[in-house]
Amino acid sequence: MRILTGITPSGTLHIGNYFGAMRPAIELQDRGEAYYFIADYHSMTALTDAEARRGFTRGIALDWLACGLDPKKAIFWRQSDLPEVCELTWLIGSLTPMGLLERAHSFKDKTAKGISPNFGLFAYPVLMAADILLYDTNLVPVGKDQKQHLEMTRDIAIKFNQTYGETFVVPEEEIRDEVAVVPGLDGQKMSKSYGNTVEIFGDEKALRKKIMGIVMDSRTPAEPKPDADKNLAIQLLKLVAPADVAADYENRLRAGGLGYGDLKKGLFEHYWNYFAPYRAKRAELAANLDYVESVLRDGAERARATASVVLKRARKACGLE
Repeated sequence: MRILTGITPSGTLHIGNYFGAMRPAIELQDRGEAYYFIADYHSMTALTDAEARRGFTRGIALDWLACGLDPKKAIFWRQSDLPEVCELTWLIGSLTPMGLLERAHSFKDKTAKGISPNFGLFAYPVLMAADILLYDTNLVPVGKDQKQHLEMTRDIAIKFNQTYGETFVVPEEEIRDEVAVVPGLDGQKMSKSYGNTVEIFGDEKALRKKIMGIVMDSRTPAEPKPDADKNLAIQLLKLVAPADVAADYENRLRAGGLGYGDLKKGLFEHYWNYFAPYRAKRAELAANLDYVESVLRDGAERARATASVVLKRARKACGLE
């Protein structure tokens, strides 16, 4: 089984990225052939600062390796190191109906929030499909927000296969419902676009201030909170604290007597401790960037061994060879 996932270098990674995509993907390293890439082409739909893109790309490489991606088990590379993905985007894009792209929730949501529409943003699902199909991918771990894009990938692959003959593996999705959507500090989905994130790595003082700044309701500590499971701090605590500890906080909040300040302090401490080993590993990697670059170069060579075969198959199927 071949597994593939990627993260766009459009900003600093946060715990929504980690629990929604990174941790599930890293756990899958032991279940099959793992193909993991930094989607720097995708970042171009919104990010136009070249130096920032380089920095975010390097940061994502450090973050993934620090959080457990093992280059001995997984193939890890920069998307742009394999231009084959751009050619495949054109091959499959030429068959992709406009109506399919117009129905994409992501495009509608982003433009509704003021992001300037452009071709890249509109055609994002086609490039994502090429990312997946180029490596004969069987399984794609995605968050709920990407579920539609994976379904579109399947539709595109099926249409190409029906038009030109069996060419692509039609991938399956894997969504872990319990962590599929991680809430941000304002209750919306955690996203860099909304500015409501808790970073995986960052300054302790600034992150503590963020978490202590979570807005709660006006009920006093003594009042029972029958809706304790809906509390944002409780929801986040369930991700970073042992299950029995999180349950104890929730029960105390529900019964009354637990102040919101103490709850947020507990959330910060468990969050900070959860990522402590990863912070130490990241510091080691940051001091050895030549090693990180060698991992990405080697990953690109290994990924190309598969991509070149699939692209040749697609070119031949549609009459370009």
